[in-house]
Amino acid sequence: METLSTLPSLSVESSPVMKIITRSQHNISRQSISENALKVLYRLNKQGYEAYLVGGCVRDLLLGKTPKDFDIATNATPEQVQKSFRNCRLVGRRFRLAHIMFGKEIIEVATFRGEHADLNDNASETQLDTNASKRSQAGMLLRDNVYGTIEQDAVRRDFTINSLYYSVKDFSIRDYCNGVDDLKNGVIRLIGDPKTRYQEDPVRMLRAIRFAAKLDMTIDAQSAAPIKNLAPLLKNIPSARLFDESLKLLQTGYGYQTYLLLRKYGLFSPLFPTISRLLSSPEQHTKLHLSHAEQMIEQTLKNTDYRIRNNQRINPAFLFAAMLWYPLSEQTQSLILESGLTYHDAFDLAMHDILGEQCSTISIPKRLTAVMCDIWRLQLRLNKRSLKRVKAVFEHPKFRAGYDLLELRASIEKGELLELATWWDEYQHSEQSNREQMITQVISAEKKHNNKYRKSKNTRARSTNKSSQ
Repeated sequence: METLSTLPSLSVESSPVMKIITRSQHNISRQSISENALKVLYRLNKQGYEAYLVGGCVRDLLLGKTPKDFDIATNATPEQVQKSFRNCRLVGRRFRLAHIMFGKEIIEVATFRGEHADLNDNASETQLDTNASKRSQAGMLLRDNVYGTIEQDAVRRDFTINSLYYSVKDFSIRDYCNGVDDLKNGVIRLIGDPKTRYQEDPVRMLRAIRFAAKLDMTIDAQSAAPIKNLAPLLKNIPSARLFDESLKLLQTGYGYQTYLLLRKYGLFSPLFPTISRLLSSPEQHTKLHLSHAEQMIEQTLKNTDYRIRNNQRINPAFLFAAMLWYPLSEQTQSLILESGLTYHDAFDLAMHDILGEQCSTISIPKRLTAVMCDIWRLQLRLNKRSLKRVKAVFEHPKFRAGYDLLELRASIEKGELLELATWWDEYQHSEQSNREQMITQVISAEKKHNNKYRKSKNTRARSTNKSSQ
């Protein structure tokens, strides 16, 4: 594995050498391919175009996995694809794509990408058209609608394992970048110069991490080398796009392993700067010295991975609420010390501050931030156990999510919080008559505690008075 990871990256400018893997040499069967994807492939081929399954679906089929979706690459332009399919719509400006709709299933069709012309070369007007191709000063591709051949498209893709083309004409796989070998050897390798390719699209760094975690593979040395230095480039990515990427990273069943890799390569801080202030350095990251924030993140992600593996429902609002709980708690305490606000006022202001800072990097939609605030406020209300308040909290639409966060906090902090979580767990599973009795017992215990505290306080006051006389 280590010797493979030192192989030179394939140059985007070099002419790739195509390998054809025949039907007898691979395990992909048409029975494993979406019927709708096959319809698109057959029609485009019948009309005289080249069309192939490409990317992650081919990779997953070779690995014996079920692809989440099926993408197609063709030499037909998006407009030509649209003419061929009435159920087609064109989307995107940065990358012009054709989406062919089959009910809930969408088959994404992309035209072969071409090489980007150097402005110093004698490029044609079409190549120099800023509507077709455009870069930022940092080298990021703002528009990439220069079309080309399948060979050019192969080296324009991000990783070798995603540059595989499956043909329904002869059921063969075309491999231009040694992707099959890298797949067999468990190597994530970027196509072209890693620094340039990451500058073109910094999200490729996140994709490298995601594939390494999901496929249990190793990022090769050259592809990994620039990541830490280029991590700040993620600031140039729209926060809405980073929200989508964060869900792919943390809510696809490999969140915990992905989190460890994000920390290792310095990519967690640009995504979650609010949380990162409470985390130890990767070098100090050990099981024996985890902060409450780190314990919360790790346990939440492990729980999320477990739920996904068992086909249980997950909610991104809960994930973000749990991950941001300890930054929220720290900000609340800071505001109390700085301004003398009451705890509730400081808590509300801290929620606004934490969400504002986090949403500047990852644009969490309002429909989710509203749920997050409900979950957070329930942490204060769960501690109030009068008859009227308990019933109101228990009937709250987000009670279960609020209780789940309380349970997570209790597993970390122990003590009185653990007692509170145990009480609420028992309350949920008790009969109605027992519930009222539980509340009465709590109120009675609190009165005894308060009376004992007042007596103790009065005794200390009398002692002080006598000594002063």
